[in-house]
Amino acid sequence: MNGWIYVIGFAAACVLAIILTPIMKKLAFWVGAVSVPNHRSVHTKPMPLLGGLAIFFAFVGSYFVVMPAADVTDKDHIGLGLILGGSTIALVGALDDRLNLSPKLKLLGQLIAAIVVVSFGLEIDVVNIPFGDSISIEQNWISYPLTIIWIIAITNAINLIDGLDGLSAGVSSIAAGTILVMALMMANPNAMVILLCAILIGSSLGFLIFNFHPAKIFMGDSGSLFLGFALSILSIMGYKQATIVSFLVPILVLGVPISDTLLAIVRRKLNKKPISVADKGHLHHCLMDLGFGMRKTVLIIYGIAIVFGACAVLMTQDQSWVTIVITVIVLLLLEVGAEAIGIISKTRKPVLQFLTRLRDAIAANR
Repeated sequence: MNGWIYVIGFAAACVLAIILTPIMKKLAFWVGAVSVPNHRSVHTKPMPLLGGLAIFFAFVGSYFVVMPAADVTDKDHIGLGLILGGSTIALVGALDDRLNLSPKLKLLGQLIAAIVVVSFGLEIDVVNIPFGDSISIEQNWISYPLTIIWIIAITNAINLIDGLDGLSAGVSSIAAGTILVMALMMANPNAMVILLCAILIGSSLGFLIFNFHPAKIFMGDSGSLFLGFALSILSIMGYKQATIVSFLVPILVLGVPISDTLLAIVRRKLNKKPISVADKGHLHHCLMDLGFGMRKTVLIIYGIAIVFGACAVLMTQDQSWVTIVITVIVLLLLEVGAEAIGIISKTRKPVLQFLTRLRDAIAANR
């Protein structure tokens, strides 16, 4: 495929998002899809939602603009499945932005959307184990549920980090950019994955112009759910092309939302609270509690996302020692950082306490 088609797809999506976002802002006020500040909010005035619809329509519009000229046949059916499933996700998110749907209804919508894209041929059928051979999953009764669980998990992970101006759009763009780079590095680049990533990045960045602090509009669940849904699919499509990639790579690509979600689950379990109950212990909340402003907090998390993405790219290199070193360092830094800012517990900090005792022991023996 001519490389210019990727640029055209990115530019078309970006321009469409810039045009559509102000329209969605007016629509949000008209239908009453407005976020009113509460005890968990970091904004102080009512903000229009439905910005995610601008991302979604920009993505879909750009897809149909460039596809006739793209001459892509590989995985084009999955691209259509992404759009059909994404339509369900965007609709559910928009209804939630206006009507505050119950968690069960939102989960049902996500399940339907995941089943739609799986019915178009998307599945996790190969698991690459570090330092070992690839395991082929030939039984559909294993691969289909595994794929659906991954889609729903990543969809909700992006939704959970949507708490600050520009956070979800920026982190999603970085994750999509990482998948795009990895796809370009493959021996046989997947043109469809590259094109979809370029369009998703363009849609997100076009919206980010209005969403970065101080935000003029929020993406709402219509945006965060769609971005998570799209990234979950792209990570599977790109991941399956990399035979040397371990199962850790797609997790690292989406390291920020996945780690924040897992830490939230641990935190709520330790505090004996239901997993579904929202709190102010997420990464962005903890950073702001340390005195960082909203803009600096978002930029710090962007930096963390870039580090995760760089680690994922490095791990695609066929060097076992690199995989070991990166995995150990990332896990250690993740735990130390989480304990330092109190994202799990304000008092339970076992690794930091161990390192402190180790430092004191070394100093005493000098």
